Amino acid sequence: MSDSSSSTDPVKLGFTVTNRSVLAIAVPMTLGFLSTPLLGLIDMAVIGRLGDAALLGGIALGSIVFDVLFNTFSFLRSGTTGLTAQALGARNDEEIKATLLRALVLALLGGLAVILLQTPAREAGMWFLGGSADVQNAMARYFDVRVYSAPFVLANYAILGWFLGLGRAGTGLALQLFMNGLNIALSIWFVIGLEWSVEGVALATALSEASAAGLGALLILANVKGKSWPALAIILDRRLLLRTMAVNRDIMIRSFSLLVAYAFFMAKSATQGDAILAANAVLEKFIVVAGYFLDGLATAAEQLVGRAVGARNRPAFDKTLRLTAIWSFALAGCLALVFLVSGTGLIALMTTAPDVRAQAEVYLVWAVLAPLLGVLAFQMDGVFIGATWSSTMRNMMLLSLAAYIAAYYLFFPVLGNHGLWLSLEIFLGLRGVTLLAMYRKRAAETFAA
Repeated sequence: MSDSSSSTDPVKLGFTVTNRSVLAIAVPMTLGFLSTPLLGLIDMAVIGRLGDAALLGGIALGSIVFDVLFNTFSFLRSGTTGLTAQALGARNDEEIKATLLRALVLALLGGLAVILLQTPAREAGMWFLGGSADVQNAMARYFDVRVYSAPFVLANYAILGWFLGLGRAGTGLALQLFMNGLNIALSIWFVIGLEWSVEGVALATALSEASAAGLGALLILANVKGKSWPALAIILDRRLLLRTMAVNRDIMIRSFSLLVAYAFFMAKSATQGDAILAANAVLEKFIVVAGYFLDGLATAAEQLVGRAVGARNRPAFDKTLRLTAIWSFALAGCLALVFLVSGTGLIALMTTAPDVRAQAEVYLVWAVLAPLLGVLAFQMDGVFIGATWSSTMRNMMLLSLAAYIAAYYLFFPVLGNHGLWLSLEIFLGLRGVTLLAMYRKRAAETFAA
């Protein structure tokens, strides 16, 4: 069964791709993505007012555990976007709604699995991340409250992916801002006003996720008002359910491989001493920030490519590829210029340690190059997710990861930390190049009909 199979007969259904249609998705989603790190900063600042370093450490480590747990299910966002956009392009209203319901079923099952397995997940996280007894105590208290948000977190992934697949980026932004804004307000109230400590931050997050899921459900009902829902037999159609699971499985492997790549980078940084570890961690944040910006354009590629594939509209596909490439490379160039001009000042804002600052400035050039070398990977990820060419994307990710690790063992003994950074840049660049090399073949197969 092909990745790009459709539940409808291939018919050419025209629509026009313009700079405006690209930016109408990219700009709201970039703003939405950027609100997420702001939430983390507020949570840390609120707990920081309590004056207990162990509580800060517990929040930080607990957040890492949930990042790993929930990012494992991030396919529910991107996979739903691609499948929904294809159904939209084919004007298959029934499949649009069925795609959402299948994703919500998977979200519910995944969320319940996280809750049922919370004890081994918590213990594994505490064992792997370590920390003092006080830090681990704070981490456990945070975990034990926030874990019950799992079904809502995963449902929000599916809901956001569905609205993005419909091209409703403004709705996606509104949901993100509502959730993060409510989280910030509740965190301040629970921790500073009611003095609920780490439990207050965790409860604020859980309640905001549940509230966002509720708001998302109301918006969905308003969107389909007056229309019938698909029959259970269609929602649970074996072929389409297997397709959904295959796409999501491949995206999950791709996302997990990406986590492995950055974990490998930090682990190898740690072997070089505290100063280089801290310097690399500071510079890695430059890449994370660049990613939030580039992800907006990748999301635009997901929706427009998916719609073009669903409509069997090759001109729209080609124009989406061209316009998202132009905007992505222009944005990457701007980010690289900002890092080059302001990098030293940004490093000074992020750390006051003289030795860390000195090391970070030595390796700053690699953070400057990262957006330029990684931009193609972001754009191509969006293209392949939208087209649901997930098996190819998975394979190219695994190939790039293998090359990255091999490059480390080749270059690190000779170049030290420069070799580690060079290996990471090879990984970023190779992901984009390999996907670019494969897209013509996959596009020819998809549009052959």
